[in-house]
Amino acid sequence: MQKKSRTAEIILSALPYIRKFRDKVFVIKYGGAAQTQESLKSDFARDIVLLHMVGIKVIVVHGGGKKINQTLQNLNMQSEFIDGLRVTTKEMIEVVEMVLCGLVNKEISGLLNQNGAPAVGISGKDGDLLKAKSLQDGKYGFVGEITQVNTKLIYDILESGYVPVIAPLASDENSQSYNINADLCASSVATALKADKIIFLTDIDGVLDKDGNLISKLDKKLIDELKADGTISGGMIPKLDACLECIENGVKNTHIINGKIPHSILLELFTDDGIGSMVR
Repeated sequence: MQKKSRTAEIILSALPYIRKFRDKVFVIKYGGAAQTQESLKSDFARDIVLLHMVGIKVIVVHGGGKKINQTLQNLNMQSEFIDGLRVTTKEMIEVVEMVLCGLVNKEISGLLNQNGAPAVGISGKDGDLLKAKSLQDGKYGFVGEITQVNTKLIYDILESGYVPVIAPLASDENSQSYNINADLCASSVATALKADKIIFLTDIDGVLDKDGNLISKLDKKLIDELKADGTISGGMIPKLDACLECIENGVKNTHIINGKIPHSILLELFTDDGIGSMVR
């Protein structure tokens, strides 16, 4: 009986957050281990179902790097990375598009539908959702930066009761396809929508101090200080830069959480302490 009472207490403690977040727009960047491990995939799907059912307007932007790596290896195509971005040749962009749109996107949207969240899988090329240009004049091949987001299409999908699942591909005025970094794609979408939250699922707990302890709340001043003393380095720098860009352009809160923790999204959003790092 005590266990049942504790369960009821946990549910009731989430009520203020459910009330607060109803009808809000959340962008969730889905990638890392949470996208490849079967148990975590199921947890993610159920988290999205719950968010949808309590009235939160959810947009999922996904990556697919591991699947792309595997497919390129099977085709004997070597990948090169510069500044953490995959240099995408003309031959590779066709493979990237095939994997992201034909495989990963449909797998995620199918998983959400199977668990009870009506999802529509689309790429940035569908309905001119995402327009782009070559990033740094072609330094990375067919890797692009987003220049325009068709927010009307996203809102139309949301208002029809569906969860948009977006593959990070875009096209230019000549219909040339561009591979878009999934973090940057999610940031562009959240910024264009002036989303209430953007949540990055990663394979680490969040931003850690020099002793390895989680820093749960950050702002620009603290981030600049942590960069200067080397506490923030490597791949965390572009993630936090993306968080700050979102904040500076109207997104209210950004979160970096560990997608390897079961139901990490619910723990971050519906508990007082959360589990990750929030930039606000």
